[in-house]
Parts: sequence; C-alpha cells; structure tokens
Amino acid sequence: MYAIGSRETIAAFDVDAQNCFTPLCPDELPVPDGHHIVAELNRQARLAVVRVGSKDAHPADAVWVAAEEHPQLTPVTGHKNVDLRWNRHAVPGTKGFELVSGLPDITEYDYFVWKGVEVDIHPYGACFHDLAERLSTGVIEFLANKDITTVLVGGLALDFCVKTTALQLQRAGFQVYVNRAATRGLAESSIAAAITELNAAGVILVDSADDLIMADTVSDASAI
Repeated sequence: MYAIGSRETIAAFDVDAQNCFTPLCPDELPVPDGHHIVAELNRQARLAVVRVGSKDAHPADAVWVAAEEHPQLTPVTGHKNVDLRWNRHAVPGTKGFELVSGLPDITEYDYFVWKGVEVDIHPYGACFHDLAERLSTGVIEFLANKDITTVLVGGLALDFCVKTTALQLQRAGFQVYVNRAATRGLAESSIAAAITELNAAGVILVDSADDLIMADTVSDASAI
C-alpha cells in the first residue's frame, strides 16, 4: 500500500487510451486486452483532483507508415523526429482515433494533448511533441501550475507511450505511479524492459488502484 498524498496534489493521466491500440482495431496496433483498462483508469481518476489525457492524432500519409516494402518496426532514416515504421493508426475521423468506450468525453478532461499531428513527427511521450523533448505539449506546465506533485499513469501501451510519458513526468519532478491494471503492453520482452527502466528512474509500479491510498485518509484513520 502506498500513501500518495492528498487529493489536491494528485493527477490522473490517461495516455493514448484509444481504440487503435486495442483488438477492436485489429489492423492498426492492437494491444492484447487493451480495451479492458477503462474501469481501472476511471478508478484511479477518482483519487485525483485533475484528470489529463492524450491521443495520438496521425495523418494517413505519415512518412513512418509501414508498407510491404517497409515493414513495421523497421528504422526510418532522414527524419529527426521519426525512428520506426508503424502500421497506420489513430487517424482523426476513424474509429481507431476515438477513446475506448467508457472514458470521459474529451471536453470533460482538465487538460488534453493531441500528438503526432505532423507527417514527419512521431513522439511516444505525451509531454513533448518532438523526440528530443524540446517542444513541450504544455501538460507538465499545467500540472505544475495546479500544484500537482503525484501523477497516476495508465493507458496504452505500457512498453511505449505509457513508459515514455511516465519517464518524462518523473524527470520533471513529479512522483509517478504506473498502475499495471490500467495499462497493457505489446510484448512480454518489451514490457519487462520497460518495467526495468521505470523502476530505475524511480517510477513506482502498482498492481491496481487498491494499492494506493491518499495520505489524508491514513491520517484520518490513525486519529480514530
């Protein structure tokens, strides 16, 4: 059990919890069981004073789109903000672009990020638009302005966008918790590598929101 501070200092972050990263869109980037994270994302959000989110928003003709002659996960050269080929995904106006059913409407979030809009930019983390992490999306500044100290992170996928976002937030000075029940990963090997990297950076991984308790709840209980 982790005491995570008072609710006024806690934010919940839904990272790229979109249909394109679930089996609902098998031709995009389906993460096994990716559509089963909604209830846990909503649970951790109830611990937070603000809820923020992000979406991939990619053009259909992006330079990194995989093809028969350039398969998925092969390197892309000649573009400083693109590293690998990926199946076409998260194109605005498609089913894959939409948040998984059961999450709030976009306008109900306190802050929202759309990333990867340019044809030659494919970021993973939600805190910066570019791979060099020089162009902020504004979410770090928003959280700091709200006096947030703790961020609860879930979304898709653990081994890519969730990991990178969590590391960016941790480096920015927040204490980050990644909720394993609120995320899923693409492959066992990359999941294991992501967990190792997150642990080394000081990010705390928990099995579910049941492992989190607000500090003021602990104080109230001890006073009884």
